[in-house]
Amino acid sequence: MAHALDIGTKFHMQGDSMVVQRFQDCTAIHELCKSKNKEGVHGSSDMRLAASLPFVVVENYCNQNGVEFAEVMAPGSPHIKRMLNDPALAGFRIWEGRV
Repeated sequence: MAHALDIGTKFHMQGDSMVVQRFQDCTAIHELCKSKNKEGVHGSSDMRLAASLPFVVVENYCNQNGVEFAEVMAPGSPHIKRMLNDPALAGFRIWEGRV
């Protein structure tokens, strides 16, 4: 049985280029987020638990937007807010308020 944090990597050759494919089964994370949302387990008004984003989601965001992980995680960074408000990632939201 795979652990929810298990991340896999595959290498593919496309002509003269190597493509790196990263993957993760995010089902357990998604189910946990749904459960916490349904139960209202999202912290207090002082500190909300807005979401639990799988690492591959953040990594993919970095690759698509040409930013480093440190830039995404930096205090005051607009990137986390952008990801949290992305409708495509709504399945990982716990607190549904606007960030």
